[in-house]
Amino acid sequence: MSNYKLTTNEKNVLLALDELASTTPEDLAEKASMKVETAMQSAFLLSENGLAEVNDTITELYTLTDEGRTYAKEGLPERQLINAIQEPTPIDELKEKLSPKMVGIATGWLRRKDWANIENGMIVPSGDAGEAEDEKVLARFTKEAHTLEELGTDNKIIKDLIKRKLVSKTEDKDRTVSITNDGTELVKAGITIEEEINQITSQLLKSGEWKNKNFRPYNIQTPPRPVYGAKVHPYQRLIDQMRQIFLEMGFTEIKGDVVQSSFWNFDALFQPQDHPAREMQDTFHLSSRSELPEDYTEGIRDMHEHGGDLPSTGWGGKWSEDIAKRDVLRTHTTAVTIKYLADNPNPPVKAFCIDRAYRRETIDPTHTPEFEQLEGVIMDENMSFANLLGCLEEFYHRMGFEDVRFRPGYFPYTEPSVEPEVYIDGLGWVELGGAGVFRKEVTEPLGIKQPVLAWGLGVSRVAMLKLGLKDLRELYQSDIEWLRKSQVCQLKD
Repeated sequence: MSNYKLTTNEKNVLLALDELASTTPEDLAEKASMKVETAMQSAFLLSENGLAEVNDTITELYTLTDEGRTYAKEGLPERQLINAIQEPTPIDELKEKLSPKMVGIATGWLRRKDWANIENGMIVPSGDAGEAEDEKVLARFTKEAHTLEELGTDNKIIKDLIKRKLVSKTEDKDRTVSITNDGTELVKAGITIEEEINQITSQLLKSGEWKNKNFRPYNIQTPPRPVYGAKVHPYQRLIDQMRQIFLEMGFTEIKGDVVQSSFWNFDALFQPQDHPAREMQDTFHLSSRSELPEDYTEGIRDMHEHGGDLPSTGWGGKWSEDIAKRDVLRTHTTAVTIKYLADNPNPPVKAFCIDRAYRRETIDPTHTPEFEQLEGVIMDENMSFANLLGCLEEFYHRMGFEDVRFRPGYFPYTEPSVEPEVYIDGLGWVELGGAGVFRKEVTEPLGIKQPVLAWGLGVSRVAMLKLGLKDLRELYQSDIEWLRKSQVCQLKD
């Protein structure tokens, strides 16, 4: 403390405290002729050096809500109901006499307080319906706000009234500032207030006056406030990185509608109309309908029913136009890429779509009803399965995954099919999507004659791995602290 040099503001605050002893921030600011914020800043600095004390007292206050005031005057619903009956009474009769809302509220509390039972649609009085503790508390509200001690009750009763939205709780914060013995001794020793220079000017330098001036001291050991620069959301940054990689590889980005007909979302991809993925529990179905594209409807129907002109049996049965017309929220962005191929059947085509898809998933650490998906297609002469694996391996290498492998998989609209996997220390091999070569049953009805390499990759799963997250929901939470401290890049030795 002996090495600490007080600023002019701190001296003025300390002198004011010496006269007031203990005071509020407002009275202190008035006495020291400062703004409240300035006076308290100095008070906190004095407190750090043991010359003053700043104490906060928080008082919990309870106030009746509008509904609480009504019931305090007219009685709680259970009191009004029990007073209205002398013998077993039908619930429907009470609803007409009082109101359905009041009876609905009262019945549960009647049973909880052992004032009545519910038997065969009748409310049967039981036991003594004497004045309950919550009624006594409501009667004690004689002013705007009360402390718990003034109400003479415990937390349980108050919590029940708060849950019933009859009482609201607020906190009243009182702050006092007082001088310490060390502060008093320092004032007695004598405090001299001199003009302090906060900022040096060119005039002070030119005139040489700075030599005789008293400059405000600065503590260069005090850590500065952290400054967080503006930056792109970590998830968006990864999406932009994926987009840039495919653009650099010569792909064209495409976009499509969120609402798709079942025709483009399922049927055009040779997914049978009785496939489990179409069920209500997996897909968001809409009440609207879309017209079917005349150029492709007949070919898709034949392909589903008997395999069209291919040596394929199709799925058999009768293909329904009504089912194909039903609109859904797209369950994958493949609906966008297949429609793009239908509109651009001539090679070469290299396109990708990185956008949101929707499925009726239960929200948990690894699933959400909305998620981003990265779809891509390559259509050209002499394209092979090896080209597909090479393209995906190149993408994952550019994303920073060193070890990539492919495991055989199954998807209704590709053959052969694989699931790309990357190796993560501590987790092992992690699957990140699906890929394959579109079956002839998909491409033939759309007039596409060349091989089509296709893939769909889980963007959010890649993000979890890259950002070290264990819960997918963290990507969508408004956690400003996490956003501030998230790394923009990481340098390797």
